[in-house]
Amino acid sequence: MNAPFKQHLIDPEICIRCYTCEMTCPVEAIEHDDNNVVVNADLCNFCMACIPVCPTGSIDEWRVVETREAAYSLGDQYGWSELPEQADIAAPDGAGEDDPIAALLAEAHKGAGGKARVPASASKPTVNLYTLGTPVEAVVQGNYRLTDDPDHDVRHIILDFQGKPFPFLEGQSLGIIPPGLDAKGQPHLPRLYSVSSPRDGERPGYHNVSLTVKREEGGVCSTFLCDLQKGDTVQVTGPFGATFLMPTDPDARLLMICTGTGSAPMRAFTMARQRNVGAKPGGMVMFFGARTPGSLPYFGPLNKVPDDLLDKHLVYSRLPGHEKEYVQDRMRAEEDLVAEMLQDPRTHIFICGLRGMEDGVDRAFTNIAESFGQQWTALRDTLREEGRYHVETY
Repeated sequence: MNAPFKQHLIDPEICIRCYTCEMTCPVEAIEHDDNNVVVNADLCNFCMACIPVCPTGSIDEWRVVETREAAYSLGDQYGWSELPEQADIAAPDGAGEDDPIAALLAEAHKGAGGKARVPASASKPTVNLYTLGTPVEAVVQGNYRLTDDPDHDVRHIILDFQGKPFPFLEGQSLGIIPPGLDAKGQPHLPRLYSVSSPRDGERPGYHNVSLTVKREEGGVCSTFLCDLQKGDTVQVTGPFGATFLMPTDPDARLLMICTGTGSAPMRAFTMARQRNVGAKPGGMVMFFGARTPGSLPYFGPLNKVPDDLLDKHLVYSRLPGHEKEYVQDRMRAEEDLVAEMLQDPRTHIFICGLRGMEDGVDRAFTNIAESFGQQWTALRDTLREEGRYHVETY
């Protein structure tokens, strides 16, 4: 009863209050008020279901307290503006010289499912350089419409940080703080958007950054961004994300599956590989779904990428005169290609887009894995453990 206790916490400085963790938690251990999102130590069973779904990594925080009874209360957590430092905890009698804090924190990710792993060759990301309290100002360099569909206004927005550092990697996100106040009279919290340019910038060497933004009906931040003009300024937080990262190994193969604005990180991956490998075949395959060619972001530029660099499978669900087709349907049609990639230890899988795509893609992988005598759930766990399987849906 007096043993040190490992407590799961959320970093209030990084958390953007998207509540994805709360919606995911199977035991309802996560809750929120107008100030913070918190974890109930009496309910949390360390199942880890909330870890991979958090877009910022704020959920992946731990502290060791002297006993379970000494755990930080919900009242404590609701009052925090930052996490407390790890206190010194003495080893219990008879424990020898082992460090109880290090031992408990080392086991922090041994729950069911585990933590999403980083690709072995990925660069180390910078996270949370700019916070809600200390954002950085960026200037709009351009705002370009990407789609020719009145119901799908998707924009390519380029931001410049005016010489201030904003180091990011392909696959990371940044937060945009919309101006004005919410319905409760409070400043808006940041909305996250995936970076759609390589780490050295939309223009090589300039370290500016692009976003892919779809105008959503009633969307406060998407409307603000889509209406921006050249020279306007925005308040930015981040960067965020430490696992959905591109491997820098030029021999790594990328199997990319995306819909709509989920193409943003895939564009960053593709441009980075195009700049880095030159004439060498890229080893990249993309399954990209949209309603029509007119509603598919980057349709024109994608078709200009050489096929030996990027094997493109553009899939449409509302193409006049054709049956509906989704990315999972094309994956099954290309079963031999996908099966070969799944069996290649150099393959990394990245899935990004609307949350509804996950089940269909998972079923397609199940069918394809069975075609070569594998169980997909076991293979997926192996891929995740090796840092070769990543999902980011919204």
